[in-house]
Amino acid sequence: MRLSDALGAPSAASRPIAPALVRPSQPSRARRGATHNGGLANGLLDPAGSLIEGASTAAASETIEGKSLLAPALESGGRRLRASTLKRLMDIAGAFCGLVFLAPFLLLVALVILIESRGPVFFRQRRTGCGGKPFYIYKFRTMRVVEDGPTIVQATPDDSRTTRFGAFLRRSSIDELPQLLNVLKNEMSLIGPRPHAVAHDVHYAALVPDYERRFLAKPGISGLAQVSGFRGETPNTQSMAARVALDLDYIAHWSFRLDVHILIQTLLAGPFHPAAY
Repeated sequence: MRLSDALGAPSAASRPIAPALVRPSQPSRARRGATHNGGLANGLLDPAGSLIEGASTAAASETIEGKSLLAPALESGGRRLRASTLKRLMDIAGAFCGLVFLAPFLLLVALVILIESRGPVFFRQRRTGCGGKPFYIYKFRTMRVVEDGPTIVQATPDDSRTTRFGAFLRRSSIDELPQLLNVLKNEMSLIGPRPHAVAHDVHYAALVPDYERRFLAKPGISGLAQVSGFRGETPNTQSMAARVALDLDYIAHWSFRLDVHILIQTLLAGPFHPAAY
């Protein structure tokens, strides 16, 4: 069953998708993904979605040759992810300690949101979880609108919908902290493929090969794609394909050691990532 059929959503999101071979007007520095065990996505695209000259990946050759070489590794990795007691214990301990330690700060953030603009403290939006099951993700509200329909416009730099305090929350990634609640509810993990809006899942599932295999794992607050530089807006299909390749690399080569490495890299990177807005 197609994702669009399962979720009852239309097949297009609101942002136009650039042609696959269009490069951005200003070339950005090519960056290889921080893959594990010589992973699949190494050298595919840079974070801005530009083709990297000479790029060649297992995922790409599989699509071109029409083979299914990646499926067994993904299925095996997905089973290990879902069965890992150690990963779940790390999720519970990390989310619980984070919420307790940050509770006074989170309450202060909530108070400022209420003072600055009308609306709820939390932003809830449907995302696709493990096995394709939808769930509601929690974030601090950063915009004057609350979109969760068949058409969702991605946030852009200097977005007019963003409140002044919301812009700070987005740049610092503080708006993501309520997702620790999703982790405690077993809807998300500390580490895993980042969940996208359901409307975007439906859209990109029709454009990016093996997109739906991301749902073999629980989505994460941070992931391999994020610590490899792929954050923020996805302006074209190429940039999304690069993220998906890294997500599949993570699933196929998952280990608890890899989760710890990504978690440390996330903490070391700190807030105010250039692509966070």
